Amino acid sequence: MSFELPQLSYSYDSLEPHIDARTMEIHHTKHHAGYTAKLNAAIAGTPLEGQSIEDILQNLDMSNGAVRNNGGGFYNHCLFWNVMSPNPTALSGELAEAIHNSFNSFDEFKTAFSAAAATQFGSGWAWLCVHKGGRLEVCSTANQDNPLMPGVACDGTPILGLDVWEHAYYLNYQNRRPDYIDAFFNVIDWGIVAKHFEAAK
Repeated sequence: MSFELPQLSYSYDSLEPHIDARTMEIHHTKHHAGYTAKLNAAIAGTPLEGQSIEDILQNLDMSNGAVRNNGGGFYNHCLFWNVMSPNPTALSGELAEAIHNSFNSFDEFKTAFSAAAATQFGSGWAWLCVHKGGRLEVCSTANQDNPLMPGVACDGTPILGLDVWEHAYYLNYQNRRPDYIDAFFNVIDWGIVAKHFEAAK
């Protein structure tokens, strides 16, 4: 069984003006599609074939660059598309309480997450992760690494991720990564993030 590029639940232009349609289309059909095809090629005929992407990443041999890079790229983008919406649900309930308990306020969480995204040198991701019991943590990773991988960053389950590779924002924002980070907060669907939180905690 091979992995398939997920279809988006919204059109490429529906996140505008925050994320432009051309970037969305290239990002999904070229970058994510590329990671998907290369992941399938890397696991074909190996014991990894048929495993879930979560199992592959959690038990990853970190020296296996093809699976590390392309498996991370596949998983990270799946989460990224999933947590965005043109009609996002507001933050509420247990997740709002957990954010308050872990960061003192939503504003302090946003500051921490934005700083993780802005200060990630070069290409990478910013994450909101949950540990067993519900404690939340913000961290960042380089390239296509993520917190599911052994010995990487938060060592929790990612429930929100922001792609800070230049291909994710350069057409619209050029070198203004902080503006892109601010824009991302306008399209986060907190209802979806809450579902990930419930499943992971």
